[in-house]
Amino acid sequence: MLSDLQLHHVKMSEQSGVLTITLNRPDQLNAMNRRFVSDLRNLFQALYWEPSIRVVVLRASGKAFCAGLDLKEASENQDRQVDTSIMLQRQRTIAEIYVAMRRCPQPIICCIQGAASGGGFALALASDIRLLSEEARMNAAFIRIGLSACDMGVSYFLPRMIGLSRASEYMLTGRFIEAEQALSMGLASRIASAARLDDEAALFAEDMLRATPLGLRLTKDALNHTIDAQGLEAAMALEDRNQMLTAQDPNFHEGIAAFMEKRMPVYG
Repeated sequence: MLSDLQLHHVKMSEQSGVLTITLNRPDQLNAMNRRFVSDLRNLFQALYWEPSIRVVVLRASGKAFCAGLDLKEASENQDRQVDTSIMLQRQRTIAEIYVAMRRCPQPIICCIQGAASGGGFALALASDIRLLSEEARMNAAFIRIGLSACDMGVSYFLPRMIGLSRASEYMLTGRFIEAEQALSMGLASRIASAARLDDEAALFAEDMLRATPLGLRLTKDALNHTIDAQGLEAAMALEDRNQMLTAQDPNFHEGIAAFMEKRMPVYG
């Protein structure tokens, strides 16, 4: 249950089925320390069991979205010899955030201002829709600190979004993707001033809430699967299943009525 979570560096608020998650380490550029990682992992895993939450807005306080791993904390840990199995476990505790983001049935709208680097870049990529401020910039910073750029799902998400050649360019160099570049490549849905990002997210959320709760969830579910489907028939088999399920949903008739009457639906 979301109400049972003890969060330290993440704030959340809910209104009318929309959960707003705010990364809240602004003085550290929302860098990811262990408590931050634990907050995000537990929160996105809990969302799987929260049918009352229909849409998630992921945003950040301060001038940067997320600078990635907290290098200060990481360097302190390097001073101590750590068993490889423990290091792998720590790596996977972070990786589970991004798995949980894709697994949670709610679409995630990500508002990015300033830098989204490393693990912060991965948070943006694991979201469903990205809204960027005019000064936003994103990069696979891992490769610039002695690691591989293939981390936290970036090597999975980015080539599927912008193609292998473009993804190779940014992952092999660690170069920043500026807001206008992201928009031109289809990586961003909108560019707005930082002050307007929340308003843009609200417009997307409002349109999503017109869908039935089941229809919205099954759409994200199908997109997750069909991106790796073995062919057209496999994708269409999943689509056929979804249409049969949604057509039998009690909210289906309210969705049609609201559409015909040009009003917001009221789902049970």
